[in-house]
Amino acid sequence: MTTAGAASPYTVRRVQQMLGISRAAIQRMVSAGFVTPTRGARNELRFSFQDLMLLRTAHGLQEAQISPRKILRSLRTLRAALPEELPLTGMRITAVGTDVAVRDRRGTWEADSGQMLLDFEVAAVDGNLAFLAPGPGLPAATEGPQQLFARAEALEGSDAAQAEAAYRAVLAAEPGHVDAYVNLGALLCDQQRYEDAVQLHELALSRCPASALLYFNYAIALEELGRVRPAALNYERSLQLDPDFADAHYNLGRLKETFGDARGALRHLNAYRRLVR
Repeated sequence: MTTAGAASPYTVRRVQQMLGISRAAIQRMVSAGFVTPTRGARNELRFSFQDLMLLRTAHGLQEAQISPRKILRSLRTLRAALPEELPLTGMRITAVGTDVAVRDRRGTWEADSGQMLLDFEVAAVDGNLAFLAPGPGLPAATEGPQQLFARAEALEGSDAAQAEAAYRAVLAAEPGHVDAYVNLGALLCDQQRYEDAVQLHELALSRCPASALLYFNYAIALEELGRVRPAALNYERSLQLDPDFADAHYNLGRLKETFGDARGALRHLNAYRRLVR
C-alpha cells in the first residue's frame, strides 16, 4: 500500500456510509486481498472509486458463498474493465449459482470468461417448469442470527442505534457469534463509546478467545482510553494468533516507540512494511 493522493479520496467511514458495509467487513476484505487501498498521512486506509465497486462486489459475493479464490479471480478481471469513474448504479455484479455475473448496458455476462448469460431463472410452478423474470426475494418468515446479522450490517450506515440493537439480538441468540462482536465493537468505537467497547470485548474474548481481530479491536479501545500498556499486551496477543496481522504490527511498533523500546519498535514496523509491500 502506498500513500494516498487525490485518486483515493474515500475513508473507511465514508465507504461505510456509501455502501452500508461494516468496518470489520471492510477490514476482512482488505486482508483477503480483494482490494488494495492506499494509506493516508496518518496510516489510515484510503479507497479509490474502483475500490468502492470492488468492495461492494466482494461483499455481495461473500454473502452468496462464492469461494474466495473465485472472487479474487473475478475481481482481477473486473478491475481491468472498470473505468476510474462510474456511477454506482452503472453496473451490477451478482452470483449465479457458483459463478459471478455482471450486468451492464450490454446485458449480463460471466465475469471470468466474458460469455453472455440469459437473464432469467427457472423454477417449478404447479408441477411445470417456468421461466421467471428476476425480482426481489421473499422475506424470511422469521429472522435467525444470520438474518439479524445481515440486517445489522445493512443498518450501520443509516441507523447506528438499530444496528446496535440487531447485533445485540444476534449475540443473545448466538453468544459465540464472533463477527457480531467484531462489528458491534467497531460500531461502539466509531461512536467514541470506548468504555462500552472495552466491556463488550472482555465478554467477547471470554467466549471467543481464538479471534485475533477481537484482541486487536480490544487493544484499540484500550488505547483510546489511554490504557496503553494493556493495549500493547493485546496487540501482542493478536499477533500470537495471527503473526501476519499487519496493522497489529504497526500499532504495536508505534506503542513500543513511545515506551522507549527502539529494538521492539523496529522489529514490528519492519514486519508491517514487509507485509504491506
